[in-house]
Amino acid sequence: MSFSSRYQPTFAERYPLTMLAAVVDFLLVVAAGYLAHLWRFDSLTLNGRYTTATFVCALLVMLSLLMSGVYGSWRGKSFLQQQGRVWLGWLVAIGIALSVAFFLKISEKYSRQWFVGLVVLAGSASALLRLGAFLALRRLRSAGRNLKSVLLVGNGGAAARQLHNGHSLGEFGFRLAQTLPFAHGEQWLTQLVASVEEQGAHEVWLCLPLSEGNAIRSVLYALRHHTVAVRFIPEWGDLPLLNHKISNIAGLYSLDLSCSPMDGPARVIKRLEDMLVGGVISLLILPVCIGIALAIKLSSPGPVLFKQYRTGINGQKFKVYKFRSMVVHQESHGEVTQAQRQDPRITRVGAFLRRTSLDELPQFFNVLQGRMSIVGPRPHALAHNEYYKDLVESYMQRHKVKPGITGWAQVNGYRGETDTLDKMQKRVEHDLWYIDNWSLWLDLKIIFLTIFKGFIGKNAY
Repeated sequence: MSFSSRYQPTFAERYPLTMLAAVVDFLLVVAAGYLAHLWRFDSLTLNGRYTTATFVCALLVMLSLLMSGVYGSWRGKSFLQQQGRVWLGWLVAIGIALSVAFFLKISEKYSRQWFVGLVVLAGSASALLRLGAFLALRRLRSAGRNLKSVLLVGNGGAAARQLHNGHSLGEFGFRLAQTLPFAHGEQWLTQLVASVEEQGAHEVWLCLPLSEGNAIRSVLYALRHHTVAVRFIPEWGDLPLLNHKISNIAGLYSLDLSCSPMDGPARVIKRLEDMLVGGVISLLILPVCIGIALAIKLSSPGPVLFKQYRTGINGQKFKVYKFRSMVVHQESHGEVTQAQRQDPRITRVGAFLRRTSLDELPQFFNVLQGRMSIVGPRPHALAHNEYYKDLVESYMQRHKVKPGITGWAQVNGYRGETDTLDKMQKRVEHDLWYIDNWSLWLDLKIIFLTIFKGFIGKNAY
């Protein structure tokens, strides 16, 4: 039986669904324009300028959604990714519409209530329509329909095992038709082609290590007479990755293996978060800081603040500020002794401050300076960095972002003394997970958790 006779096109390949979706979005905006006019003016009859504005808005929305990739294939993407692109397209369309009205000085000719009604009605309908489509597709795919069959080629690595055993491919529109163990030689390539024809596979996924680059060329050549899609899913093994993604550099595609997530818009969002949240918190804690400063000054001789060099973003040194919690003392050159339970150097006021993390409050000034962030990996003493960087893999990658007052490790219990190598490894693992998964919502979640369980820890003394 030939490959062409076994290959079954999917529903989306037979019918122009993307074109239909664009038309539906256009009609939704037009309908919303009429309904918004009824809401504002108690009439479904649009006059000349509102008719023009409605159709212009519909065209803008359709083009913006097209540019944001909404009308491309959503197979393999999560529902949140799909909705994110929809709202991105809508935000772009709204921004363009408002900009045009402002520069042409025609905004006063239109009702703001009408425009808001159009946006809310059409935007909600667009999102709900896609939610309905998503639920319908999931039900269809759970019944084994509208799935692309996949031939998985692997050498037993983690990616192949995940796809074969634990990953729910059905939700993403795929069906694992066959798993073929990888081997070298013409005989295996012949078997691969035969399997593709026998299964009528839509796609071939190569889960191979980077060292098998030459084999990929052989696979592509063997399948040159077939229209099957071929995807390469690298087996990274134990290679530590950080914020890995694909970038376009100098006109070429780059597979980024270890990069900071704080680039472009993310960097701006992170700084705005620090300035806004940090500024508000600084004002709220000012009376508390004054009270703590007086308590320190009256309870023991020495300065109110403790200053120490720590490692910041990209390995740059900076002075971190804390309320002094110990008696003034001298350490041996190049050594930093961590505080321990019942440490005689800690003052009575200092013990309370360290137990409740109130000694960290001056670091909000570091945040406003731009040297720290509210959320990020905790900055360690320079001597600790020198000690642990050779003992904990990827330890220094913590410094690809600004250090934080609180972090993912702290709200998960890895706070205070790290008296064992295992504790430090766990802290670093949590820090790197945070960097790899950073988002504004994750930061807000960590801040929220810090309020309830991050200030007090059993290892803080």
